[in-house]
Amino acid sequence: MNSGSSNSIIKNLMQYRFILKELVIREFKRKYSRSFLGVIWSVLNPLLTMAVMALIFTQLLGRDTPNFPVYVLSGLITIQFFTGATNSAMTTLVDNKSMLIKVKFPMEIFVLAKVGTGIVDFGFSFVAYIVILMVYQIPLSIYMLFYPVILFCLIMFVTGISLMLSVAYAHFGDIKHLWSVATSMLMWLSAVFWPIEMLSGFPESVARANPMFNFINSTRQAIMWQSFPSSEENWQMVIWSVGALLVGIYVFRKNRIKILTKI
Repeated sequence: MNSGSSNSIIKNLMQYRFILKELVIREFKRKYSRSFLGVIWSVLNPLLTMAVMALIFTQLLGRDTPNFPVYVLSGLITIQFFTGATNSAMTTLVDNKSMLIKVKFPMEIFVLAKVGTGIVDFGFSFVAYIVILMVYQIPLSIYMLFYPVILFCLIMFVTGISLMLSVAYAHFGDIKHLWSVATSMLMWLSAVFWPIEMLSGFPESVARANPMFNFINSTRQAIMWQSFPSSEENWQMVIWSVGALLVGIYVFRKNRIKILTKI
């Protein structure tokens, strides 16, 4: 794999940024066209979900975890961004088959638009997260400045996985159902609702090897626990994000001609 494919996608992103913006706006409007609350729901949804989960899991698992609702929401908004963006990006090529045939611009624009919409949704959810941080009086610290780095790595990881899934779905429609099971497993292995310290030995090693736990735990460290992630965690985060993006670009580029015949 050379850097040509990566540079090509970046070039297309810059060249077609207006189209990408319009696709994101179109998707955003379509998503909330029948919703009375509109974008407000993007803020209320994580708050309400967090309230229910925190109420249940605080009694079961979180009694020894300080600021447990913040702990839950730190993981929840991260895993929801990953799940929402990858699920919507997975079917976008098939869903936009007619446009792909008629319009001559790069196919990856449709995948990037779905990831972009996921980023916008995440932004509204992050507003809810800030509210919870204020309610639980989490102090500002210099360590929070590291969070944009974590988020950037997460976006790269999501983009790479989305590119791979869009190709897989064009060839094998049942991947949608398998991915639903996979994301459920990832969520429960990411210590979203329970402390990782509950595990030990091999199960703990498996949970810590999960890339989503890496992103979630790094978020908690930078924002909740006011410390930088360890060098090992940082390296894992970089390897997962850059690796997923490069593999995603390679798979997409190698199969772009076959995709048109499959959809």
